[in-house]
Amino acid sequence: MRTRTLTLSAAACAALLATAALPAAGASGTTNPRSAQEGSVSAAALLAKVTSCSQISSGKYRTDEETSATVPVCGKNGAVFWKADMDIDCDGQVTAKCNGSTDPWFQDDTAFHQSNGQALRADSLPYVVVPSTSSIWKYTSSGIKGGGVVAVIYNGKVEYAVVGDTGPTQIIGEASYATASALGIDPDPETGGTDSGVTYILFKNSQVSPIESHSAAVSLGDSLARQFLQNN
Repeated sequence: MRTRTLTLSAAACAALLATAALPAAGASGTTNPRSAQEGSVSAAALLAKVTSCSQISSGKYRTDEETSATVPVCGKNGAVFWKADMDIDCDGQVTAKCNGSTDPWFQDDTAFHQSNGQALRADSLPYVVVPSTSSIWKYTSSGIKGGGVVAVIYNGKVEYAVVGDTGPTQIIGEASYATASALGIDPDPETGGTDSGVTYILFKNSQVSPIESHSAAVSLGDSLARQFLQNN
């Protein structure tokens, strides 16, 4: 749940120094995602179903604060999708890879939580950030919820993730450290990510339980992806 800015306040700088030496968080019940391709449905097959957009958002989103609003949310049978960039979200549990020292915008919470009540762990759990509710789009009105399954496609690879966090109301295109890493995208929260080429397909009315189980996300995601091909 971040709002990226170009400068850091003195308080934020102090927070960076305070968190620089923090240890990694304990085990969270997650495992590192296996290398994409995940599941039985190819990236090409999924992309063939999202070549045109039936816009469901009232407006369009920016991919970064300094860019123009060019990205619509599009509707399909059983899913919504968008094509954007990928910024890196390291929010959630404090770990060696995700903390106030590695990420200038770090926050130690996520919009949705693990089954034990803890924040999600960005460096081991693939998750996607959805824009917070605004006049542009209300994600819950499209059947999207925390823990929902997302097929993230990049460079011919498919990675299954969950809806794990919410972001700025006017910016789209962000996923966790683990999502980027699995897709071969630089996961550094400050300098990593990619400027374009990422497709996010969010399956309506889906929910992984527990949200922190990546293997459950892959299993459900593969099933929903096959249904998506049949229904579109």
